[in-house]
Amino acid sequence: MQCVILAGDLGTRIRPITETIPKVLVPVNGEPFLDHQLLWLAGHGVSEVVLALGHMGELVEAHVKAGPSYGIPVRFVHEGSALRGTAGALRLACDLGVLAENFLVTYGDSYLPIDFGTVADAFRESGRAGLMTVFKNDGQWDSSNVVFDAETRMITLYDKWHRLRPASDFAYIDYGLSALKRETVTREIGPGKKADLAELFHALSLRGELAGLEAKRRFYEIGSPAGLADLEGFLSS
Repeated sequence: MQCVILAGDLGTRIRPITETIPKVLVPVNGEPFLDHQLLWLAGHGVSEVVLALGHMGELVEAHVKAGPSYGIPVRFVHEGSALRGTAGALRLACDLGVLAENFLVTYGDSYLPIDFGTVADAFRESGRAGLMTVFKNDGQWDSSNVVFDAETRMITLYDKWHRLRPASDFAYIDYGLSALKRETVTREIGPGKKADLAELFHALSLRGELAGLEAKRRFYEIGSPAGLADLEGFLSS
């Protein structure tokens, strides 16, 4: 299973470190975060990675090509400074011919202690246009945004902005790992358009096209100083 890592943002919440290096190369326990992430993916069901890059993307590509052996091939898609958004980056990867028929997608600041192969299998079995992993958050780590039916394994509502229902109605949160079909990307996202995955997943949930899978272990992220400290503690233990 191919996994796309969306790694094009500016990392503004952890400046000044990201003024000189991209967020995916921020040191975590002495090693670039991307090394930790790629090694986890390689050992948990991913057979190829596509890095969708923007801010200082050339430094990321140079690091991967000169860095340690991750055990899986890594391909690169460069948006440059004209970022298209999280969904637009997927359309660019599709238009460049590097997007697989079915693929996973995660973020360049997320460390997810879950078996990616299990997620890929659940997506294939669902037969849906997309699948989102979720975590029973109850507002603990961030604002919950998912209504998940555990019995049917369906996302009945994904609403990042709480447009349709109040925040108190949501117990689950987007875990940061999803799966999509390439045909879903080409159907829903116009070529060259700016688009957000949150809007895509919202639409899929309303149409009954978004399956769900519950993760049992919390997610980690390096998008903030507190998140970075949490991840370093987890990896150290």
